Amino acid sequence: MSLVLITGASQGIGAAIARAFAEQDDARLALVSRNEAKLEVVAADCRGRGGQADVFPCDVTDDAAVEALGRDVADQLGVPDVLVNNAGLFTPGGFLDTSPETFRRQIEVNAVSAFLVTRAFLPALLARGSGRVLMMGSVASVRGYPGGAAYGAAKHAVLGLARALREETKGTGVGVTVLLPGATLTPSWEGAGVEADRLMPPEDVARVAVEVAGLSPRSVVEEVLIRPALGDV
Repeated sequence: MSLVLITGASQGIGAAIARAFAEQDDARLALVSRNEAKLEVVAADCRGRGGQADVFPCDVTDDAAVEALGRDVADQLGVPDVLVNNAGLFTPGGFLDTSPETFRRQIEVNAVSAFLVTRAFLPALLARGSGRVLMMGSVASVRGYPGGAAYGAAKHAVLGLARALREETKGTGVGVTVLLPGATLTPSWEGAGVEADRLMPPEDVARVAVEVAGLSPRSVVEEVLIRPALGDV
C-alpha cells in the first residue's frame, strides 16, 4: 500500500488531490492542514471513495510542529511514498500596498513550508531509495502579475527549491516534480468576479498529480505547466 502525504489538504487543490489518490487501489493518505475540522470532512470523503485517510493537524510553517509531524507520521504510518507540498496562501496586493508582514507570510506558507516538510521526510526517502516529492508551484512561478508581488516571489521560490532538490536527488531513487497550475477554481477566487467556467477545475490538477506520481522509477516529470483552455486570467 502506498502512503501519500498531502499538505494543505483541507480545501481546494489539496482536497482534490486527496480525493483523487483515495480512488487508487493502493493508497493510504496522511492529510495535513491547520484546520482539523475541514481535514476531517475531506478524510471522510476519501474514506467514502474507498481510501484510508488519517488526519494530522499541523502548522507547516512552524519548525517544531513539522518535526513533530515527521515523527508522528513515521510512528503511525511509516515513510511516505508520495509527498505533496501543496500548502499555500494567496493575498493579492500591489508592491507598495503589500506590507512586510504580508510578504513574509506568503513566503512562509508557500515556500518555507515546502522546505520544512520535505526536510522532515527526505532522509527516510533517501535511505529507502524511492519516493516522489511534488511541489505546488504556479503559473506565477514563471511569470509576473500586477498585484501579485508577494505571491509571485513565493511561487518563484517554490520552483527554485524544486529545481535544486531535483538536481541533488538524481540517482537516489527519489523523483521531484513541480506542478505549475494556472487559475484554478478554489476558495482563493471567491469574490473575484471571474466566471467558474473560465477557471480550471481542481480535479484536473489532481489528476496530473496522480499520473506523475505513478510513473515508473525510470522516469521523472520535472515540471508541468497547466493553463486554462483560454489562457491566463
